[in-house]
Amino acid sequence: MIATIHPSVVSGQLTAPPSKSTMQRACAAALLCGGETILHQIGRSKDDLAALEMIMALGAHTDAVGENSLRIVSKGVQPKENILQCGESGLGLRMFTPIAAISVLPLRMTGAGTLLQRPMHFFDEVLPKLGVSVKSNEGKLPLDIQGPLQPATVEIDGSLSSQFLTGLLMAYSAVNARGVSIHVKDLKSKPYIDLTLEIMAAFGMKMPIKRNYEVFSFEDTSTNTPAPSRSYAVEGDWSGAAFLLVAGAIAGEINVFGLNTASKQADKAILEALYKANAKLNVTPEAIQVSKSNLKAFHFDATECPDLFPPLVVLAAYAEGTSCISGITRLVHKESNRAITLQEEFRKLGVLIHLKGDEMLIEGRNSIQGAVLHSQHDHRIAMAAAVAGLGATGAIAIEDADAIDKSYPHFFEDLKMLGTSVSLSH
Repeated sequence: MIATIHPSVVSGQLTAPPSKSTMQRACAAALLCGGETILHQIGRSKDDLAALEMIMALGAHTDAVGENSLRIVSKGVQPKENILQCGESGLGLRMFTPIAAISVLPLRMTGAGTLLQRPMHFFDEVLPKLGVSVKSNEGKLPLDIQGPLQPATVEIDGSLSSQFLTGLLMAYSAVNARGVSIHVKDLKSKPYIDLTLEIMAAFGMKMPIKRNYEVFSFEDTSTNTPAPSRSYAVEGDWSGAAFLLVAGAIAGEINVFGLNTASKQADKAILEALYKANAKLNVTPEAIQVSKSNLKAFHFDATECPDLFPPLVVLAAYAEGTSCISGITRLVHKESNRAITLQEEFRKLGVLIHLKGDEMLIEGRNSIQGAVLHSQHDHRIAMAAAVAGLGATGAIAIEDADAIDKSYPHFFEDLKMLGTSVSLSH
C-alpha cells in the first residue's frame, strides 16, 4: 500500500489506541493464571493478534464479549499445536518461548518477516541451564525447544532487550519458583520490566523481589493461587500516541484521550521530550492537549525508550537548531536498523541526520520538502514519515505503508479524523 500525505492542519480529538505492550503481557498472564479472564479495550494490531494466536496454540480458549472485550479461559500451558507462530512480534517470541518451555512437549517457535533475522542467541545460552533442550538456526528462528523448564539461579545479559527477562519472570512465577534468582547485567528498557511486574501483580501472579533491576529473587515459599476469574482493561498506548502528540506539536492542536499519566509504559517519556522541545502542552488525567508552537532543539536520552526515536526525529526536524537523541545502539535489531533507516529516509526530505557513537544529531529545518519514502517494512518508520508530511512543502508518499498494521492498524484513519489529507492506493 502507498499512503500519500498532503500538507495539513490537524485539529480535534482522538482516543489513543490500545497498548500492544500491555495487551500481549495480559494475554500471557491470562494463559498462565488459568480460570477466566475478561480483557477490556483489547487491541487488534498484528502483534496483538499474534499474542492471541499464541495463547490459543498453548491451550487457551477465547471468545468475544461485546465489541471491545474478550473472554480468555485457560487451564495453564497445555499446547494444542507443536509449531507456534509469533508473526513479526519480537516481544511475542521472547516472552512466550520460556512460557512454552513449561510444557514437556517438543515445540517449534517460529515467526515471519524481519523476525526471522533477529538474533535469539539468548535462548541457546540460557534455556539449557533451565533444563530445556534448544536447537536454533545459528541463533535465529526457527527455534526447537523441549522442556519442562526447571527454574534455577541464572545470570543473563539485559543489554539487547528486556523482553527475554519478561518471559523468564512470567515462566518462573507460573511454575512456583522458590529460592532462585535471576541476575541481570546491564538491563535496558527498565520501564518495560516495571510494566511486566505491574501486570503480574494485577493478575495475582507470584511476584519476585526486585533489587535495583540487577537481581529478581523468588523467595516466597507459598504456592501461586490467583483468583479463578478476573477483569483487566488494556490501557492506551503511549508508543502510538507519541506520533499523534508530535502531529499536534507541528501542525495544529489536538486532544488525545485514554492515556494513563501514571503508566509504567516507557514511551510516556514523550511528554518530557515535548516539554524540552518547547511544545505547547496541557496535561490532565483526562486528556493530553498539544498545540503548534515554535519548537526548539532539544537533548533527550532514549536509551530506555528506543521506540520513541521515530516520532522524536520528526519533532527535531521541525525544531530550530540541532537536536541530540542518545541511545541509537538500541535501534539495530528492530524491524529495520532504525538509525540508518531514519537517516536515509529523512535525507530525502532534506533533513540531515548525523550518527556519532551512541548519539543521533538532527538538523532542524524551516521547511521540509515532499518526497517518496519507503517504510522499510517498519511500522514506526511509516508513521514517522506520515507525521513529517503534515508540515512539508509538498506531498509525501510512503511505500509499504501497511507496515502500520503491526501496531496501529487504524493510524491513517485517525489522521483523517484530525483533518489530514490522506490518500491510500495499492
